Amino acid sequence: MNELYDGKTKTVFKDETTGEVWLLFKDSATGEDGVFDPGSNTVGGSVEGKGKIGLAVSRYYFELMESKGVPTHYLGAELETGMMKVRQLTVPPLEFVLRYETAGSMCRRFDLAEKIPFEPVYTEVTLKSDAQGDPLITDRLCQMKNLLLPGQYDQALAILEKVGAVLKEDLAKMDLTLIDLKIEVGYDEDGTLYVVDEITPDIWRVRDKAGNIPNQIDCSQLILDMIG
Repeated sequence: MNELYDGKTKTVFKDETTGEVWLLFKDSATGEDGVFDPGSNTVGGSVEGKGKIGLAVSRYYFELMESKGVPTHYLGAELETGMMKVRQLTVPPLEFVLRYETAGSMCRRFDLAEKIPFEPVYTEVTLKSDAQGDPLITDRLCQMKNLLLPGQYDQALAILEKVGAVLKEDLAKMDLTLIDLKIEVGYDEDGTLYVVDEITPDIWRVRDKAGNIPNQIDCSQLILDMIG
């Protein structure tokens, strides 16, 4: 397989013989100074087995999303190798963020207190650029930079809200309250949008019954225990 892209927590490969595209889930986790944090832009360390756990959780949630009518790039998974088979799509460097309450970087950026609820939900789109600090980006700028086609910005936000609703309902069954999440999207030659990358605690924050926010490592293990 040829390596197409190496990210913080996953590597993208393409089998030139079959044309299949695969994601390898790595054991690395985002964070800083030894503290794991799904909102961080740096790798905070490595945890043995994290990749395969993340793949198992992603498989569960991609299949759940598909059953609820949310289009995803997921085509299958090989848990023993930590690899996920996916659609080959154009994936712009964007993150689509949904917040049910204020938390994390939003509070730092806008000098807001934590845990202020949003009703309706708050959405935003950021440009994935570590050098630029992941700035907010508008529909018009996405089109000027040829990142999205006309109409895709709003379509992606609608998909984001659907993902949030499905995820929030499922996590509530585990006594976890969804705080926020972020997804990435890709599109095919026809412009059809799909949720890509992963759906794991690496892309969300939750609060447990005691009011604590578990890091993505502990949360992944908790969910894996729940889904079997």
